Amino acid sequence: MAGAEEYRPMNGVYVDHFSYALGSDRRTLADSARCGRTYSDFGPLSDAGFGVHHMAAPEESAYDLARAAVEPLRSRLSKCGAVVYATCLPCNATVGGEDGFASSGDVKRLMQYPASRLQHDFGLDEAFVIGLGQQACTSMIGSIRLAATLLATESGLDKILCVSSDRFPPGARYEQTYNLISDGAAACIVSRDPCGFRFMAAHQISNGALVQASDDEVVGSFFSYMHKLTTELLAKNSLEPHDIDWIVSQNTDPKVWRIMTSLLGIEAGKVFAPSIGDVGHVISADNIINLVALLGSGRLRAGDRVFLPMAGFGLNWQGVLLERM
Repeated sequence: MAGAEEYRPMNGVYVDHFSYALGSDRRTLADSARCGRTYSDFGPLSDAGFGVHHMAAPEESAYDLARAAVEPLRSRLSKCGAVVYATCLPCNATVGGEDGFASSGDVKRLMQYPASRLQHDFGLDEAFVIGLGQQACTSMIGSIRLAATLLATESGLDKILCVSSDRFPPGARYEQTYNLISDGAAACIVSRDPCGFRFMAAHQISNGALVQASDDEVVGSFFSYMHKLTTELLAKNSLEPHDIDWIVSQNTDPKVWRIMTSLLGIEAGKVFAPSIGDVGHVISADNIINLVALLGSGRLRAGDRVFLPMAGFGLNWQGVLLERM
């Protein structure tokens, strides 16, 4: 059975200071299709809007990407009380250690956690750390949701750093469910400081029965579950679909969201995902990358309601609703 978790709207929690980093090895779709890094041919992926993607260099770890995403926020991390570090792939929830375990049989080699290393490297001595996994591509949205919940329930917390970082392991194909993948990381700060965006609500639906769904089954399930996710989230704030000003979506074939907006009764022009051709689908970072682009466009106005939806394996659907300050 699918599970939809209840979540009450809250006031006094804000999201701001968005940053991201991409794998340093920039490849064109044509090159990756020719070299067998994709399942699909060049044509269908190109028609969907994909053009370039970014792979981590051989020596570049998921933790390196996370650190690069957080570095621009360093000056804003004072009094940070917690770090929520999210990963999509289980192999990215540890910093190396596999070789050490293989030679010694000592499982502590597998417990070199990136969240703890990030805390140390950025001098966040007073912060506690939480590792978030098993939410696939929705991990970044999940970290924001978790951070907002912590701030709403723990009076001693004022600021939380949210990070999501993943890279595919060597030999992986850089395509999933007809999307061209990039390695990358994203970060933001969730706090009580009234700036950026007010956190309005969040919602998540999971259906473990679809964990082994084929690519076509995943695509087919997207519409019914994303519709359910969106309408239930809006209902928590007594809003209607037309009350959304922007949908800052994941990078997938634009036809998907043209269909989705038609089903929801939302203008298709409200969907904003301009980075698809330049970065592909950056696992859990798409919403942040596209939100940075929207902020830079000058088109956002105070009071605009921005919906950040994401779907991922598991299967999971997750979204947050923000209001521009």
